[in-house]
Amino acid sequence: MPFDPGVIVSLGVAEWLYLRALRILHRRGVEVPAGQIVCWHIAMACWVIGLLSPLDPLGDDVLSAHMAQHLLIADIAAPFVLAGVRNPVLGFYLPRPALVTLARTHWLRRTFHFLHQPLVAGPLWVLTVYTWHLSLLFEGAERHPVVHALQHVSFIAAGVLLWWPVLEPKRRRMPGALWKIPYIFGTRLSTMFLAMGFLFARHPIYGEVYGTADRHGLTWRADQQTAGGLMMVLDILIMVGSLCWLFWRAAQDDVRAEERERAAAAAATSP
Repeated sequence: MPFDPGVIVSLGVAEWLYLRALRILHRRGVEVPAGQIVCWHIAMACWVIGLLSPLDPLGDDVLSAHMAQHLLIADIAAPFVLAGVRNPVLGFYLPRPALVTLARTHWLRRTFHFLHQPLVAGPLWVLTVYTWHLSLLFEGAERHPVVHALQHVSFIAAGVLLWWPVLEPKRRRMPGALWKIPYIFGTRLSTMFLAMGFLFARHPIYGEVYGTADRHGLTWRADQQTAGGLMMVLDILIMVGSLCWLFWRAAQDDVRAEERERAAAAAATSP
């Protein structure tokens, strides 16, 4: 089992802040939905498995394990962590002094507002994924722990920015706006082309660092194709799942709007 004090402390602090926010809300008589709490802990489980389980050292020898790690900590964890910190938790997650400091740091707020706009966050995600999969940077991340940590942080940050306009965690209820479907499809289709590169390449893409998978019973080709297959399957699942979820959410929004209109009409006609 890998022992990384930085990761352990970071995850421990994140969990403590979340439980602290739940306690504050409970004292104020606000109950957070159980599903929201489950989403947060799914994200935490993804980070623990990706960064503190045997998957991490295995990723040094096996490309598909390294790919699985990235998919866990960024592609899967990011939407769940945003669903978990949705308001009212978001407003109480950080201590008040930190919130005041952030509120007064106008350039930081403007920068974040710019980065999580759909037309910025989507291309930024695609650029981050493709840039880190260039041979020079990907192999450099395997050789240098600091670069590897930067790779993980950038994947997580880009994933959070990507999903922010979809999940809108500042709202207590996520609107089911249908523009989010092509947004998600566009970003996932873009990364599917990268997955195809792994699937159909006729030579090892990262031969300088990944040539030892045979010690684990995999040829380089099987390892590389498994990595691409994992990426492609997850992209497809995210697209299908998002399509179903957003259509269902949009239908719910329409029903709620109709109910409000009927209630308003009834109130207007009542004596």
